[in-house]
Amino acid sequence: MKISLGTPDSNAIQYAAGFIRRGEVVGVPTDTFYALAADPFNLAAVEEIYRAKGRPENRALPILVNSIDQAVALARDLPPNFLKLAQKFWPGPLTLLVDASQHIPLKVTANMGRAALRWPNSPAACALIELLGSPITGTSANISGFPSCSNADQLMEQLGDRLPLILDGGDTGAMISSTIVDLRDDEWRIVREGLVAAEDIESVVAG
Repeated sequence: MKISLGTPDSNAIQYAAGFIRRGEVVGVPTDTFYALAADPFNLAAVEEIYRAKGRPENRALPILVNSIDQAVALARDLPPNFLKLAQKFWPGPLTLLVDASQHIPLKVTANMGRAALRWPNSPAACALIELLGSPITGTSANISGFPSCSNADQLMEQLGDRLPLILDGGDTGAMISSTIVDLRDDEWRIVREGLVAAEDIESVVAG
């Protein structure tokens, strides 16, 4: 289903939300690559993501939110650097890895009890979250080990026969993924350097 990246049609968002409410997985554009959106609190939907991607179950599923408050509700014992980084780089391509609250199914965290949270600068993803009143999963929409997809044609080629719906916002222009930062107490480390540079992270944490 074609949508505008900047101003997605509300009917398309409602249509996609219906699939997610029924426990299905939908391909959606974000501010980096396309993602597989599902209800992270629905274990059948979570299982379907792992099946569709062929993703090893020892790898957690990132969760997309549309506010810092929503992220805080999904975390436990927030490290002091969390708010510093979230307030500086959200919405945007920064994923923060923190201890998960008890509300998040252990399966979503790959049984590690750690949540990978991101507020994307994506009208489509954020509109879905707003309409559902709940976060969505945000793992990259590709077969595990294959390249991430920056447009719906690439996604159709990889996963078209495994998804009931793809919101086609055209090409996102992404070439690099989000940066992932692991936060534990006062400690931090970059798990994956992406669009947010390591020196930018360091300057915020040190400030």
